[in-house]
Amino acid sequence: MKNKSLKYKVTNENEHASLLARVDELMRKGEKNITEEESLEIREMGLALQAYEQGIYTVPLPDTLSDMIELRMYEMRLKQKDLAENLGVSTVKLSMILNGKQKPDIPFIKALHKKLLIPADFILEHI
Repeated sequence: MKNKSLKYKVTNENEHASLLARVDELMRKGEKNITEEESLEIREMGLALQAYEQGIYTVPLPDTLSDMIELRMYEMRLKQKDLAENLGVSTVKLSMILNGKQKPDIPFIKALHKKLLIPADFILEHI
């Protein structure tokens, strides 16, 4: 199966706004009222919008290990007690590490890497 080139390409903010307006227009029709062709069009526009946004609206990596852990907590929608359980540590220990009152130990660091998918090089540079 050949890869079809995308019908849409977003290269600036005006094109982005225009394509968003078109997606909004189609979405307002409701899922049951759009045709198969319109559904495919929404998908293609969404992919083009996503590609543009990923290139333009980058989120810089956090500056500290604590900030990275908090970012992952947010992304995974975890509360601190849920994260502590997931990492196999007490909430007190997690709180102390996040507040800089205790250094993370090797099992904690391994859990960060394996369970939160924090890159090892980031962890090593920020402990």
